[in-house]
Amino acid sequence: MDRITKLKEFLQANPGDNFLKHALALEYIKTGDDATAKAIFEEILTADPGYIGSYYHLAKLLERTGDTGMAIEWYEKGMEAAKKAGDKHAFGELRSAYEELTF
Repeated sequence: MDRITKLKEFLQANPGDNFLKHALALEYIKTGDDATAKAIFEEILTADPGYIGSYYHLAKLLERTGDTGMAIEWYEKGMEAAKKAGDKHAFGELRSAYEELTF
């Protein structure tokens, strides 16, 4: 059984599990399905703006697909969320990616 199918099964049992959703989005990226991955990341961050890890991956996806403006917005939102959560490591990663894109 492939990883996407297995993750979907886990999500049926735990539909609110953002860790599983995040993992599913990463699997979709691996298969080249950026649209589905983007939708999942946006769903996670709409429901739980404190789920810090998804900001980086969503912004990187947008950056890779040429949507620089939206990537910048998600990096900024992620930095704000990381600062609010006191997550200095995530803040540093988001800021580094943001600065690499904007400078």
